[in-house]
Formats: sequence, structure tokens, C-alpha cells
Amino acid sequence: MRQANQTQVTEFLLLGLSDDPHTQKLLFILFLGVYLVTVLGNLLLMFLVRIDSQLHTPMYFFLCNLSLADLCFSTNIVPQALIHLLSQKKVISFRRCAAQLLLFLIFGCTQCALLAVMSYDRYVAICNPLHYPSIMTWRVCIQLAIASWTSGILVSLVDSTFTLSLPYRGSNSIAHFFCEAPALLILASTDTHTSEMAIFLMGVVILLIPVSLILVSYGHIIVTVIKMKSAAGRLKAFSTCGSHLIVVILFYGSAIITYMTPKSSKEQEKLVSVFYAMVTPMLNPLIYSLRNKDVKGALWKVATKNFSNRFRIIH
Repeated sequence: MRQANQTQVTEFLLLGLSDDPHTQKLLFILFLGVYLVTVLGNLLLMFLVRIDSQLHTPMYFFLCNLSLADLCFSTNIVPQALIHLLSQKKVISFRRCAAQLLLFLIFGCTQCALLAVMSYDRYVAICNPLHYPSIMTWRVCIQLAIASWTSGILVSLVDSTFTLSLPYRGSNSIAHFFCEAPALLILASTDTHTSEMAIFLMGVVILLIPVSLILVSYGHIIVTVIKMKSAAGRLKAFSTCGSHLIVVILFYGSAIITYMTPKSSKEQEKLVSVFYAMVTPMLNPLIYSLRNKDVKGALWKVATKNFSNRFRIIH
């Protein structure tokens, strides 16, 4: 009876990663640096793909979509986290929390789908190189990109609906630095078994199924590469796939720990969330650019062109 008379929560208090002022200042500097690198890295990668005709290929088209999802994913979380690190009252309204949760799921789930699509692109390029142009046409690429974003939106709508439709009365303190479904479900003033099962099933759809497709694709790729007679061909194939595999392991590994495994401690969940919400979006453009000769070549051309133009103006 007392629970029924409690009013619906209108705002949440985000407890963050630490309540120590000194630690919060250090985290602010660290997260600000990470966010700036994330923004600059992803914008630079999209810019290079846009202006360099040699990068106008399906692989870089999907990479641009991934960079866009990374950028939006990080921007949805980090700026607010930075503000709260310098604020005394770390409050977020229910509506803003709901919007953050929905956008977080949209961009995160879209990343999952895009990584699976990128693995299929590498499978076709390495295992069926002669048929690659006829299979990976621009029409197919656009359809796959649209399907990735659509699947991200649909899965996020299901997860957020089952999370936000629950009654939240009483405690409003979220043991997290942003609004994430597992942290919110703990505060629901009713049984959450149905919502947890729905989120778990959506996790199977957007996490385990893409991971299975990626594993199958790379299984075929490894077999094909091993059969190659040319050492240079094997090296090139492993080089182009290595970057993608690193990103897959980092992103999927942390996401599966959060959504598909038995509940761990709150501190461990927050640390894992920091990794895939902040660190992975920063690492993606760095991994692809530092390990990719085409991207480094495009960056070198832009740098030398700008230097030449300035030199001409001076003289």
C-alpha cells in the first residue's frame, strides 16, 4: 500500500564513477582527452574517405557508417558525464534519461550490425575476389547500411520500451555514470523478469547472431588465406582483416559481458561500460588508420597538399 502511494520518479541521480573530488578532476581530464581524440579521429576518418577517391570502396563506406555511429554513441554519453564530474548535483530528468538510453541503444546496436556487415564484406573480398564487384555493388552496400541502422533502431525500441515502461518509485539513485538498461532495471519497483528476458533475447539477436556470422566469415577467411601460395597475399589479407578483428573483440567482448552474462559487481559493470562507451569509439579510428596503408596514404596526401598550398602562398 505504501509502495502504491509513492509517486513516479521524475529525475534520477547519477552516482558516477567516484565521489572523491580529486578523482573526479582526474577523470574529467582523462575523459575529455578521450572524447576529443574520439571526435577528431572519427571526423578525420570520414573526411579522408569522403575526399580520397581511392577510399571510395564498400569497406570504407561501411567504415564511415561505423565512425558516424561511434561519434554519435560517444557524444550521447561523454559530454554529460564530463559536466557531472564538475557538478555537485548529478541529476538527469526522466525524459533525458529515456532519450539517452534510446540513443545509446540505437548507436550501440547499429555498431553491432555494421561490424557483422563488414566481416561479410571481407569474406567476399578474400574468398570470392573475382565476384566481389558484382556482389558488393553500391546498391547492396546501401541496403546493408540501411538494414544495419534499421536493426539498431528496432532492437533499441524493444529494449527501451521494456525498460522505461516499468514503474520507477522510491529510490532514484543510479549506480552508474549514464542511463543504461541494467542499471535502471535495479530501481524498478516491480518484478523485472519479463523485461530482463526481453533484453536478453534482443541481446541474442544483436550480439550473439552477428558474432556467430563474424566467426563463420573469418573461419572461411582463415582457410582461404592459409591456402594462398603467395606470402605477400597472405600478409595483405591478414592486414586488412586484423584491424576489423581487433575492433570486434574489443566491442563485442565488453558488450557481451554487460548484457549476456550473469550480473557482476556494480563497479565491474561500470568499468566495462567505460570501455565500450568511451574507449572503443576512440580506438576504432586509430586502429583502422594506424594499421591501414590506404588511410595513411590519404592522410599523407592531404597533409602534403596543404603544405604545398601554403608554400605557394608564402612565395
